[in-house]
Amino acid sequence: MPAPDQSARPTRLDLTARPDATVPAGRSAGHDRSAALPGHPTHSVDRAFLSLERRRPDVRWDAGGVAYLSGPPPALADLRMYVGFRLRGMPLLTSRIEGGRRPRWRPDPDFAVDRHVHEVVADGPAAWDSALDTALNAPFAPGAYWGLWLVHGHAPDAYAVCYRFHHACQDGSAAAMTFRAVLGDGEPSARPVPGRGGRAGALHRAFAAAGLTTRCVAATFPVRGLRSEAAFTPSGERRLWRGRVPAATLRRIGGTRGGSGHDAHLAALAGALSVWSARAGVALPRVTAVLPVDARRPDEDQTWGNRCFALPLGLPVSTAAEHPDGSRDGDAPLRRLDAVTRTTRRLRGEAWRQAVQDMVRFMPARPTEWYMRRVLSPRVTDVMATSMPLAGKGSLGEAQVTGTALLPLLLPGHLFGVGLSFFGEWAEVAFLADRALPLGGLLPELWEQAVAELEESATAV
Repeated sequence: MPAPDQSARPTRLDLTARPDATVPAGRSAGHDRSAALPGHPTHSVDRAFLSLERRRPDVRWDAGGVAYLSGPPPALADLRMYVGFRLRGMPLLTSRIEGGRRPRWRPDPDFAVDRHVHEVVADGPAAWDSALDTALNAPFAPGAYWGLWLVHGHAPDAYAVCYRFHHACQDGSAAAMTFRAVLGDGEPSARPVPGRGGRAGALHRAFAAAGLTTRCVAATFPVRGLRSEAAFTPSGERRLWRGRVPAATLRRIGGTRGGSGHDAHLAALAGALSVWSARAGVALPRVTAVLPVDARRPDEDQTWGNRCFALPLGLPVSTAAEHPDGSRDGDAPLRRLDAVTRTTRRLRGEAWRQAVQDMVRFMPARPTEWYMRRVLSPRVTDVMATSMPLAGKGSLGEAQVTGTALLPLLLPGHLFGVGLSFFGEWAEVAFLADRALPLGGLLPELWEQAVAELEESATAV
């Protein structure tokens, strides 16, 4: 093995401005403080994920994200010390689950940062992909619900930080707040949050929640003959592929049809799948994506547990060559965008967002678990699609965050998970799939091409 490049040695992370940074790396700086906290109840969605893990212990029930940074990497000991300091404001990450039918999060007296923060060193530039793959696929330490991997060695002035968590521990919105606490400036999320409801609208809200529940449950009953066939034999190893476009481009495209940047992303995803299906030889008669919808109330802890609802949405992958109105194949990108926007328009309204919030808040544990099992089944869902506004900027010491990638939940039988992160001026798409997925590495390029087609079609109208 060649001698490591001396210029690529990790540097010390400057923590001199932090008076509490002298805590030993083996324990969290916030451990003693969190030990005084009472147990925190688990939510029905948390318990659903715990039950799913008990039913399928062979499945990886984790999600997460990767931050790419420019600058010399920190030493592992310094990173552990820094994370331990930051955990002071995130007591969940130093807790464990205890209890029977209604478990609670309680401070873990045996918590150690060393068991959660790790390092993967690439043996030169050519080993970068394999080093990142190691971080993506490494198991958590026994009893741990999350892990953070420092990935470096491929270049003297660049590295990555990979954060993964068990989905019973956090959802995407809570993980985004964790990102801001560790690497960002702590700015608030850009997600829309319903206002506080009053008693006067309780009956209307109940009917709205019941209607949305009925609609979503009905969507979990698969239609015979309209599911995609097995595209490959899984290898069990996950791979990550990335693409990016200016965030303003997506927002501008969505705005031309009364939608959002997320609508433009989903329309581009449908277009990319249409081309990928033809090239990979995988028939996709119908594609259903599950969209995690944030349902946190303003008064709830923003970094703790799950407050999301899994909404199934059909992606308009196939479009008719000619419509009665005379539109042809060249109009397919806009037809996809219109189809997505029609579906999501109601969800963007205050009434439906309130209905989602009420459903997540009041649905009992057993129906929640039943619904989660159904909606995540490969007989219903092909793709997990999530998006999240992360931050305007981020840093770790003197190193600046230059890019991000979300790591969605990837379950057996799904084609892939796709995450869209809004960071700085960029909308960054990340495809997480089994390495055996045919032509998986083409997906980001096809998505970028689909965005360009959408932009051309939208400006030509």
